[in-house]
Amino acid sequence: MTLPPLGLYLHIPFCRQRCDFCAFYLEIYHEGRAETFVRSLMQEIGLSGQQYVTASRPIQSVYFGGGTPTVLAAAQLTAILSEVRAHFTLTSNCEVTVEAHPSTVSERDLVQLYQAGVNRISFGAESMEDTDLIRIGRPGTVHETVRAVTQARIAGLTNINLDLIYGLPGQDLESWQRTLSHCLALEPTHLSAYALTVEEGTRLDSNIRRLRSPEPDEDLQIEMDEAAQQMLVNAGYERYEVSNYAKPGYACRHNLLYWTNGEYLGLGPSAQSYLGGARFGNIADLVAYNASLTANLLAIEDCAKLSEKEQLRDAVIFGLRLIRGIPSPHLHQHAENYGHATITAQLLAQRLIEEDGNRSRLSARGLLQADTIAEQLY
Repeated sequence: MTLPPLGLYLHIPFCRQRCDFCAFYLEIYHEGRAETFVRSLMQEIGLSGQQYVTASRPIQSVYFGGGTPTVLAAAQLTAILSEVRAHFTLTSNCEVTVEAHPSTVSERDLVQLYQAGVNRISFGAESMEDTDLIRIGRPGTVHETVRAVTQARIAGLTNINLDLIYGLPGQDLESWQRTLSHCLALEPTHLSAYALTVEEGTRLDSNIRRLRSPEPDEDLQIEMDEAAQQMLVNAGYERYEVSNYAKPGYACRHNLLYWTNGEYLGLGPSAQSYLGGARFGNIADLVAYNASLTANLLAIEDCAKLSEKEQLRDAVIFGLRLIRGIPSPHLHQHAENYGHATITAQLLAQRLIEEDGNRSRLSARGLLQADTIAEQLY
């Protein structure tokens, strides 16, 4: 049996500062810390290549996420990618993505990344209104996003994603539509639009509890989601996942692995993996991560082998995020496995899930409640 290709995720845990809404594991960038981390990551790449991957199972996508990968020097990122190539076999059309904050890259950096084999860049724009960025403690300006997109194209990078968040404090429907229009004028190949969620322990959470910032308005977020759907589809983008839109042929191959229950290996502190039916994750502590790799040991903190029933559960939960949905027998087998037949019947009766032929998918209304439906079916 030939196994499908894998994805490789590389977590770069540094940012220049933490945004108010961010709950991801990260460290504030310091040059010395970054150099030590890069050495550890190189070691982890070598050990993981020996332990998990063979030449008969190539890598179809490499994704540098964070944090902000581009707080590292372009030379460090290209050295990491070179190390990946030394220990893993990449497919001939491997998708290589780097997440970037627009203010952290120059045209020269982007040229270096492109020449090293990076063929997809994802800019964290968040909004195209400077006042929105200020209210969420997001460094940078709209001008820097526009400049970065222009420079990426000059460097040769034509597959460009813009990340956006809607429902920001003080944002209204009109300003969100202006952000979308500004993004469309830049003609990215891919757009991600995420509803703002308030994570416990973030500065945004604290600001809301102290009445310094309003809570997200769920009804307004629904209007914003509908506006994004209308504007982006009319502009030629296909909505292929709850939060993601792409021009034809430009869906993010790496993220599709997550939603189709594909397998991937995650390297770097806090990175998660799904391989051989097991989910496992690295320790979310840079000092402990470095110490483990210095001792020539992988920094895995926990590992859970999933039963067939649990693997099907995850395939259903993640797969329903895709606009194309999942095979209907999978939904009903999952309902039987976990005693969710009544819940599933209610979701179908309420037309939050619809069935068409042999496939089940979230309806337009269901997409607006995707997270709630996932919790009900888990």
